[in-house]
Amino acid sequence: MAAHLQTLWMIALTVVLYLAARRMYLRWKHPLLNIVIVSSGALILIFVACGIAYGDYVPAGKIMTAPLGPATVGLAVPLYRYRILLRRHGAAIISGVAAGTLLSMLLAGMICKYAGLSWEIVVSMTPKGASIPFAVEIARAHGGIPALSAAFVAATGTSMAPIGAALLTWARVSDPVARGLALGTVAHAQGVALSLMENPHQAAMSGLAMILAGMFTAGLAAPVFRLFQGM
Repeated sequence: MAAHLQTLWMIALTVVLYLAARRMYLRWKHPLLNIVIVSSGALILIFVACGIAYGDYVPAGKIMTAPLGPATVGLAVPLYRYRILLRRHGAAIISGVAAGTLLSMLLAGMICKYAGLSWEIVVSMTPKGASIPFAVEIARAHGGIPALSAAFVAATGTSMAPIGAALLTWARVSDPVARGLALGTVAHAQGVALSLMENPHQAAMSGLAMILAGMFTAGLAAPVFRLFQGM
């Protein structure tokens, strides 16, 4: 019973910190107030101060991440709602996301390879541009470390969502289609979450980009890994 109460307490704490971080971001809209960074950082500080080990948090984490797959499927709702808009920009969407996905894979893999890291790290790092369900399976199928790949994906989304949004704003890119495609391609789920707070059209494009990036990553993984092995 004590273990169950601890799990419930950790879930409640995580939700409260997330809502507080979200409120801060919506109030000040500063890129450094990234919801995931702020809430995760606060949670880590609390755990360190209370002497709580990461292993104690694992059961709560598994419960909260269980809906990840169904939530990804739920992105079909905004896609259907804005299907006319998606058809209108079909060619630009496919070519843009495909180019962004390939460039992300090549850069990530080459950095790892020329840094002298092991093949497992190369395989785990390369699909970081896809969402976790895609990246984990790609890493597992090609000899990578699924848990490490998930960590790379989370780090990419956490860092690229605020940085990407800030760069787009700096470059005066205000079109929701362009912003959505860019954020969904480079920051997957967190890019979609950020887009949802900016514009519904942008969120639809961001969700589509995230899904397409996962599909392109899965399709390009085998030839990209063969390319790396030949280097």
